[in-house]
Amino acid sequence: MDDNFDAELLADLCTLTGRPAPKRDEVRVWSMSGVERLTFPDGSTAIYKYARRPFDSEDQALRLARTLGIPVPHVHVSARIGGWLGMLLEDLGAPVRDADSLDGAAAAVVLHRTRAASALSMLDAEALGALPRHALDHLDQLRKIDRWQDTEDIERVLDQITLAAEARADGATVAPFGWVHSEFHPTSLHIGKRGWRLLDFARAFTGPGLLDLASWHGTLDAPDPARLRGFIESYVNEGGAPDALAERGGLAAEKWALGWHRMWAVEWFMEQSIRWINDPAADPAYIEVVRRHLTDVLQLLEG
Repeated sequence: MDDNFDAELLADLCTLTGRPAPKRDEVRVWSMSGVERLTFPDGSTAIYKYARRPFDSEDQALRLARTLGIPVPHVHVSARIGGWLGMLLEDLGAPVRDADSLDGAAAAVVLHRTRAASALSMLDAEALGALPRHALDHLDQLRKIDRWQDTEDIERVLDQITLAAEARADGATVAPFGWVHSEFHPTSLHIGKRGWRLLDFARAFTGPGLLDLASWHGTLDAPDPARLRGFIESYVNEGGAPDALAERGGLAAEKWALGWHRMWAVEWFMEQSIRWINDPAADPAYIEVVRRHLTDVLQLLEG
């Protein structure tokens, strides 16, 4: 973030809460967002989180989630300046332990039971099936500005997936359907002395809850349908919708979830490349990730 914007944004947040300038300690910072722990002269603390588009509506999602009963950090105050969102959040302190799969299953049950919110964007069967077409559009735009050359293999795979997308997207609205966290990983679940809280709601939407379950184990390793099947079973045992185990789009639930989660990630990576990050130097890394994920998508959604 530009230093002037940064200083002004934090000053605005402190003014709104009637607090003096704090001591700042970085927790996690990257090009599009950052998290810091603030310590004020009286010894009190808060979390300062800032982000630019498309992560600049998290304050609204967190307030809505809290209103509907989802355990999330309290937003003390938020403000915007120069295209950046800034928030002062409740400091949850250090976690007492890392979240495990049982914690994740129980948290997902609470999240997915929550009443759907019309303010969130929608990813139903039609929108899900359109993801490969959107990815092809991104690829076309990138090529027009002489980027992502020699990617005919990516185009061919996206064409194959597009042909099957409508049929494979069937069942998207089968329960659980509603709140989707979209960044549902063990690091997004804080286990503290006063219970658990879900973090990182910057990309929450309304859609198939199975995408959250598929994201829990991340995308760095090869997809493991058997492991996800076990996680879905734990989710159902914790009170999740029994239909989470049902076939959809002609596929077992775990293969459907893994395939579409990776397709969702592919479209997001390609949109980042053309819109949000737009850095040609990052293209080789993004192309490699997209190729890897598309190989997985094709294997999973082919059945």
